[in-house]
Amino acid sequence: MRLALLSYLFVALGGAFGAMARYGMQVWLQRGVEFPWGTLAANLSGCLLLGIAAELVASSDWFNEAGLIPDQYRLLFAVGFCGSFTTFSTLILELHTMLGRGELLYSFAYFASSMLGGFALFFLGLAATRGLMTLVSG
Repeated sequence: MRLALLSYLFVALGGAFGAMARYGMQVWLQRGVEFPWGTLAANLSGCLLLGIAAELVASSDWFNEAGLIPDQYRLLFAVGFCGSFTTFSTLILELHTMLGRGELLYSFAYFASSMLGGFALFFLGLAATRGLMTLVSG
């Protein structure tokens, strides 16, 4: 029970910092421009940060010497911080894992369904909500 609570605390702490970083980047980069620079920067920098951290954990004893075990790193940084900063970085990490296992077809299908499916479901959600609001108000 204590370990489960500690896991949630790691995710919450990382998530709080990731959300604040995402908001700060949005405020900094999205001043009166049409293109979503804040979101693009968060997604791309999140991928860079997750790649750096994943390699550091895989090839360095520093994390163990600092008392941070890989599962705690994953909860604090990958799930918490990068998860709230961007979900795109997690998609890239999962694609990398799939490609590392030689799953070319599955990785392409995952990428395509994530991009196209996400875009399509976003518009489906818009249309369904508009329709429901029209029924309720009309």
